[in-house]
Amino acid sequence: MRKVIFTPEAPAPLHNLYSQGIKAEGPLLYTAGQVGMAPDTGKLVEGGVQAQTRQALKNVKAIVEAAGSDMAKVVKVTVLLDSIDDFGAMNEVYKTFFAESPPARTAYEVARLPIGALVEIEAIAAIG
Repeated sequence: MRKVIFTPEAPAPLHNLYSQGIKAEGPLLYTAGQVGMAPDTGKLVEGGVQAQTRQALKNVKAIVEAAGSDMAKVVKVTVLLDSIDDFGAMNEVYKTFFAESPPARTAYEVARLPIGALVEIEAIAAIG
């Protein structure tokens, strides 16, 4: 069993080819990768990798909360970066969302991200 999680507080999926989040049977939520797209404009926020990281994590947070959980229950995060040189700048923002007991995390540099994004972040969170 699975339940699609949708919130207007995060950008709608592009072309309806994925869900913002899936709550699996049992106590886990899997979010789709979130870029720094503002849900109200459908465009990437300006201000570079830090601004996009902040927005991407706000989007993740909105999905996690829509599923009835919170950021303290995120157990795993994957961060995709357009350039690994942005790792430090991304971390400065990231640590403000996970100040205590941060989740397990993996970060990669990738060749390209959707819509020219500088960062994409996905999460797995416990529910309940």
